[in-house]
Order: sequence, then C-alpha cells, then structure tokens
Amino acid sequence: MLILGVDPGLRATGFALVEGGVQGVRLLEHGVIHTDGGAPLARRLHEIHAALTGLLIRMRPTQMAVEDLYAAQRFPRTAILMGHVRGVVCLAAAEEGVEVSPLPPAAVKQAISGFGGASKIQVQRSVQRLLRVGGTLNPHAADAMAMALTGLSRAGIPLQPHAVGSSARAVAR
Repeated sequence: MLILGVDPGLRATGFALVEGGVQGVRLLEHGVIHTDGGAPLARRLHEIHAALTGLLIRMRPTQMAVEDLYAAQRFPRTAILMGHVRGVVCLAAAEEGVEVSPLPPAAVKQAISGFGGASKIQVQRSVQRLLRVGGTLNPHAADAMAMALTGLSRAGIPLQPHAVGSSARAVAR
C-alpha cells in the first residue's frame, strides 16, 4: 500500500510517500513544496496544487493522509490560510481519484510516538526510527511522514521498519 502524507502549509507543504506491507514500512520519497512569500495568495495556491498534482500523477498513491484543520485561538488567520491550502490539496487528490484521509494532529502524535501531546522533536525521532532515516529532516517533510505512517496504521499495516531499510529520495521543489 502506498500512502502520500501531506503537511499543508502556505510557505512550505511537506510530502512523503511511504510504502507499507508484510515486510514493514518504507519511505520512498519526501520533500517540501515551497512558495514565494511575496506572491499573491492565488498564485501560491496554484503552485501548491500544480506541484501536488504532478506528484500524484507520478507516484500513484493508494491514499493521501493530510493533516486535519485545527485552530489556535491566538492565530485565526493561520487557520484560514491553512484551510485554503488544504482545499487545493484535497482538490488535487479528488482530480486524480485519490482518497483523502484527514488526520487530527493529536491522533498522529499518538500513533507515531505513543503520546498525543508529543513535541515536534519527539514525532521526528519516532519517524526517523520507524523509517530508518538519519540526519536532519525538514520539519514539514517529517510531519508528512508521520501523516503517511498514521494512514498506514489506520489501514491495518503494522508500523515496523522495513526489513531492507529505506530507499528514500529527498526532493526539493
């Protein structure tokens, strides 16, 4: 089973393609889609949509796992902008016939690290252990990996490192 995890963000949208099966889970590709902070909102959303559509066409995932909306009362504008990005992410998936599984952040943290209030560092370390990825990970790509792993777990695939290890390819966009 192939799941594309997506961490939606207007400046940086993380993505990770993870494969799960009887031999365990394996990271195949990960990266971040960057947009120009000075560009108009519509152009930035179009760039995210176009890049994600290209990934979906090339990768052909079984499913997409995307972070569900959440709102911090102190930052309502952030939630609105994230909603715009999630909209184009879901649109790209629908256009390519890929099922979308929205995942609450606390559920992802619980599935990956065993604690729903885990820090970003704890989630990143758990992701690195499960996917056998060393070095420093982009935080957006690491969050996308956590999304994909949680999607696999919810599909009944045990989160065990792959017997052969990771053959991941990092991609800059």
